[in-house]
Amino acid sequence: MNPHLDLLHPYPFQRLRQLLAGVTPPADKPHINLSIGEPKHPTPEVVKQALINALDGLAAYPATLGSESLRRSCANWLQRRYQVTVDPAREVLPVCGSREALFSFVQAVIDPRGETQPVLISPNPFYQIYEGAALLAGAVPHYVNCVAANRFQPDWGSVSEEIWRRTQVVIVCSPGNPTGAVMSLDDWRELFALSDRYGFVIASDECYSEIYFDTPPLGGLEAARLLGRGHERLVMFTSLSKRSNAPGLRSGFVAGDAAILEKFLLFRTYHGSAMSQTVQEASIAAWNDEAHVVENRAAYAAKFAAVTERIGKVLPVSRPDAGFYLWAEVPGGDDAAFARELFAREHITVLPGSFLARDAHGVNPGAGRVRLALVAPLAECVAAAGRIEHFVR
Repeated sequence: MNPHLDLLHPYPFQRLRQLLAGVTPPADKPHINLSIGEPKHPTPEVVKQALINALDGLAAYPATLGSESLRRSCANWLQRRYQVTVDPAREVLPVCGSREALFSFVQAVIDPRGETQPVLISPNPFYQIYEGAALLAGAVPHYVNCVAANRFQPDWGSVSEEIWRRTQVVIVCSPGNPTGAVMSLDDWRELFALSDRYGFVIASDECYSEIYFDTPPLGGLEAARLLGRGHERLVMFTSLSKRSNAPGLRSGFVAGDAAILEKFLLFRTYHGSAMSQTVQEASIAAWNDEAHVVENRAAYAAKFAAVTERIGKVLPVSRPDAGFYLWAEVPGGDDAAFARELFAREHITVLPGSFLARDAHGVNPGAGRVRLALVAPLAECVAAAGRIEHFVR
């Protein structure tokens, strides 16, 4: 077996199951799950109908590059959303969801040759795929803490010269999971300057980009355009899972540096991750339609409006820049104990923040917080807020 498998940490939800094992919640209180970021709004009819209409596509092997129609619809979406122009033939590549793409991208990009072990820089807290991808590619994850004092943005000044010289990939997540923080143009300017100096690739995870309140979050390719740059050493990742409430479709795309995507396509040809033509047609319908995205945003905004102030009465929390998470502080600072007792007394599941982070630079930046995913229906979110308020008081 690959010895790197022994380096992998238990997934946060495995740790959560262990934490709650043996706890018997009150049977008279219906369970409300706020722990997992799985969209629960209905998948749009336009997407489902396109899938049904394309069932004949199951009879053929799909091309790893995807159809020209799909790549063009992705490119057109980038133009509408970010005013970014990309070549759909060379700078866009369909993927089977951003999770699969982020993992396989790191395997393709990391070069293990050299006298020192390569480094992948990850935000902390983080989506655990970043860490697993680094470890299985033979790289060392280096965690850069994202704390409130720095707007929940990575503190690049904390990274040593020795680490920067070994760094081959920097992953950023904007809007962030779990913080909901969005990178500013100045944040991007600083990161681009570091990439120019040290030559690392930027992998920009933007899967929450379409869930926002007022101002659309800035994207990596958009930042490059505003700063007069090309797409060198920059690849963005996006998905239909959150935008279109279609996590089971396993569909997204990557866009950016054509030379990198050419090699990534070669990797994917062997990896066997081509998207079904049936799924491609449903994806085209999704990327071409914005009406359902506007409705989706409004549904999330209603939930934040209904619960943030109420939960804020008992837990320090504020509405994020974007995304569908609340990143709340807990009394006493023991996030795991808080989550276990909340489940035991109120039958509500939340995710301890420390499970989403690693100890780095003398601190676990997720400790003392819990992540609340406002994915349940509005009435359930409101009920959960009431129970949390009662529990803390």
